Amino acid sequence: MKINYNVSAVVANAALTVNEKKFNVSTERLSTGYKVNHAKENPSGIAIAKRMNAQLKGLSQSKDNASTAVSVVSTAEGALTEIQSMIQRMNELSVQAATGTKTDSDRESIQAEIKELKEEIERMKNDTEFNGKKLLNGDCDLKGYADAKGIKVSYYSDETPVANYKFSLVNPIPLDQDGNVDLKDGSVTLLQDGSENAFPKDAKITYDGDKVTVTAANEFEITFKVDKNVTTTSQDGSISLDITGIGAMRVQIGANEGQVLAIRIPEVSLDTLGLSDIDISTQEGAQRAIELSKQANAYISSVRSRIGAYENRLEHTQSSLGVTEENVTSAFSRIMDTDMAEEMTEYANQQVLNQAGISVLTQANQRPADRKSTRLNSSHHDIS
Repeated sequence: MKINYNVSAVVANAALTVNEKKFNVSTERLSTGYKVNHAKENPSGIAIAKRMNAQLKGLSQSKDNASTAVSVVSTAEGALTEIQSMIQRMNELSVQAATGTKTDSDRESIQAEIKELKEEIERMKNDTEFNGKKLLNGDCDLKGYADAKGIKVSYYSDETPVANYKFSLVNPIPLDQDGNVDLKDGSVTLLQDGSENAFPKDAKITYDGDKVTVTAANEFEITFKVDKNVTTTSQDGSISLDITGIGAMRVQIGANEGQVLAIRIPEVSLDTLGLSDIDISTQEGAQRAIELSKQANAYISSVRSRIGAYENRLEHTQSSLGVTEENVTSAFSRIMDTDMAEEMTEYANQQVLNQAGISVLTQANQRPADRKSTRLNSSHHDIS
């Protein structure tokens, strides 16, 4: 019998070591709540789970972004509601001043209120903001520029391709009897030769005083205004409109690059509403003001319609992000989260095996001493 090498203790110790490792793994899983705590436990699973976790955090933040964007458009909508109320009041005052029973003195008094309403519209344009970002002054709309002084791009549709569009103006620019720009048929000639800087071949032009609107198929539309003092820098006298396609408020509504929603809030001012020159101090001016206020009301209604569409879309976006986040969370949980009931069973099992292993190892370590004592006692009896 060999007493320097206890085979039983070695076997018991090896089994106990294995059990202790399993017990420690189970303890870690129960304490952390994750069944994968180290890459070696599930190399591919932890790689997938980490990507999912990054997506989850992005989805959560995107949902907050969409919620904030709803607040932005709601702020703009509130201001537009008040501006439209003022436009309707202007229309009411214009109708009141247009009747022949009013004297010029009466109309001057009414014009005083018109003046205050105009100033308030301009104030709201400059002061309506969210988190320091102005909403109604055109900062949140797509930008377009002209290479000639006196030309201002006021609007173009989302469907208008990004490009430089060339045209030429008649010289001199036609004016009405009051010295205001009054463009007529033939005032603008579009480049439509099919080149890179050409307007679509089916483009059509409509005029409204100093405003030019170019429309074509596929919802192509560009509107620009012409000042009476236009100066060009090109050698051939042509004017180029740079349609950039940038400038709208881009809201990150997804966890990945490029998942954005561009929110356009057009400029809402006396100029874009066509109310800069509204004057009801005369009966003729009051008659004209009725039509101007009607056009302004139509413009503000179109802006509010766009804002309302954004708000509805963002609310659906929030719901969609919530559903996606829920499903990704479920997938992440299947990979990473501990099944507590199953793990508690494993924990109890390993705890029993661990305790039994310690007991067996103790007994195995005691066996050589017991055998040695037995042999000594046996030898002592033989000598006696």
